[in-house]
Amino acid sequence: MNLNKTKLSLDKLEEIQKQTNEARGAILQMTTLANSGHPGGSMSTIDLLLTLLHLININPKNPNWEKRDRVIYSHGHVAPAVYSALGLMGYFNLDEAVSQFRLAGSIFEGHVEPKVSGVEWASGNLGQGLSAGCGFALACKLKGLNNHIFVFMGDGEQQKGQLSEARRFAVKYNLNNLIGIIDYNKLQITGKISEVMPQNIKENYLSDGWDVLEIDGHNLDNIQTAIFDAVRNEHPTLILADTVMGKGISFMENEEKYHGAAISEEQLDIALAELGLKNNLNFYKELRNEFKIKKPLKNKHKDFQFSIGKPTIYTVKTDNRTAWGNTIADIVSLNNNAPISIFDCDLQPSVKTKKFEDITPGKFFQCGIMEHHTATMSGAMSKEGFQVFFADFGVFGIDETFNQHRLNDINETNVKIITTHVGLDVGEDGKTHQCIDYLGIMKNLFHLKIIIPADPNQTAHIIRYISRKYGNYLIPMGRSKLEIIRTVNRDIYFNENYKFEYGKADLLREGSDASLFVMGTLVNNALEVSDSLYKEGICLQVWNISCPNDMDEQALRKATETGLIFTYEDHNVHTGLGNCVADKIIQMGLNCKFHKFGVEDYALSGKSHEVFEFCHLDVDSIIRRIKKLLIV
Repeated sequence: MNLNKTKLSLDKLEEIQKQTNEARGAILQMTTLANSGHPGGSMSTIDLLLTLLHLININPKNPNWEKRDRVIYSHGHVAPAVYSALGLMGYFNLDEAVSQFRLAGSIFEGHVEPKVSGVEWASGNLGQGLSAGCGFALACKLKGLNNHIFVFMGDGEQQKGQLSEARRFAVKYNLNNLIGIIDYNKLQITGKISEVMPQNIKENYLSDGWDVLEIDGHNLDNIQTAIFDAVRNEHPTLILADTVMGKGISFMENEEKYHGAAISEEQLDIALAELGLKNNLNFYKELRNEFKIKKPLKNKHKDFQFSIGKPTIYTVKTDNRTAWGNTIADIVSLNNNAPISIFDCDLQPSVKTKKFEDITPGKFFQCGIMEHHTATMSGAMSKEGFQVFFADFGVFGIDETFNQHRLNDINETNVKIITTHVGLDVGEDGKTHQCIDYLGIMKNLFHLKIIIPADPNQTAHIIRYISRKYGNYLIPMGRSKLEIIRTVNRDIYFNENYKFEYGKADLLREGSDASLFVMGTLVNNALEVSDSLYKEGICLQVWNISCPNDMDEQALRKATETGLIFTYEDHNVHTGLGNCVADKIIQMGLNCKFHKFGVEDYALSGKSHEVFEFCHLDVDSIIRRIKKLLIV
């Protein structure tokens, strides 16, 4: 919003007031037509939203204009208000939004969706919008844009803990271009927010360092005055707008049932009469019947053109996380002005991001122990053209934050999730910290790619590879130092001539008696198993699988020719590598005997080698288990 803008005239405010009336009619007709939706909160939000849209810097004819102000809708269920307002502002034909609301194949979904022109962020998972706003606000500040980010929120969602994380981050990094707007209608699905879960919204924001403006959310002059005051403020600001659920319709006002229930066709006649509007429901029914599903256009994202240099080749035992830290520091040193950022959650010594911060402190952000906020914020910031890395431990960066990563995946973000301390390799920290489900959890995300490095040298190659790629990637790695992967001739396998290819398996040992598929921390163990068995006359083929979600079909064909496949993993045996291999074998119509070695229950606290022994996943145990199965 331009600070030099003058306030809207009384005539203009009267014009907007008429638009809010029209928008209420659209909200009611689209929800009644769909026989579902959230009209109550949409009716209480619409005065705030339409006034804001008339004040801020936006261009419906150029919705992706770089210098625009951004509006995020955290309570995405107010989609009827959003679509009505944007339609009236000229982003699209409002009749299409009304007639296609919640219709299968339409872009006008039940919760806001960025395929709709004017919508920045898909939401509906309450409590995440302010974090997304932080990501957009931070990105715009780094790009030097003189704009503002407005985040609409519901009052019920203020019960979510992630909001407190977002508030603290905004104050720490002085995101004075961030403005929150709460539709304070005091009702949620079950009833009054004061009874469902008592809270003090104003004091919560004040205590975290925000300024709070309290206004009448249906008085357009109050609304515009608060927006001007917030924009001119030097701190993150909340506009707490006192509103009425179902505002404008007598039988809907202050009735919580209309939070998520449409009114009937009979009630619609009464409601539209109160608004002085014509009932066009039959017209919209005809349009709805005429709708034909169009094949959605896929968004095209460009990769980055960074200089990635040459990877360091490690010759002695090193941990993968050190290789990651060294590599990303090297990349940013080669690309001083590149939009590369790292978010850390109070784990810098362990996740090895200090070198990066030393080289470019303005691109490193310490978020404290606030993983949920950081995951969402990373995704939003990446939408602004940044290559974002989110570094964390496995149990925090994956297990705790799956919902946030899922929403990022829906929003087609560009986050590189670097998680250390996965698997049993965490050792002494015990079962609460042994992330043995990283693959099983994250393979549920349709657009995320998972790459699991085998040693420091492959880690360095993988980090250079993903640093240029657009999209969400997970790079999980253990804690311990690992021996360097070598060939049978003791040459370094992942040397300077190695080129990482996504989806390609690495044949580390030839063999004809059986095949062993392995990933990550246990690759060296697998080679020990193979080399030991070779001395006993058993030739075991060994494959390193770094991309288990996208199996190498040529590798599977070659492996099944042995007639027997084993899988070996530092992961829940029911959801990891073994299942990926078995699934692909069945799909390809291949046939062989098959056995899985993996984690069969929560483990214990102890040194890594002790934990592996307890789980019968150490080298000696695997040798015994393979020999027993070969004899059978």
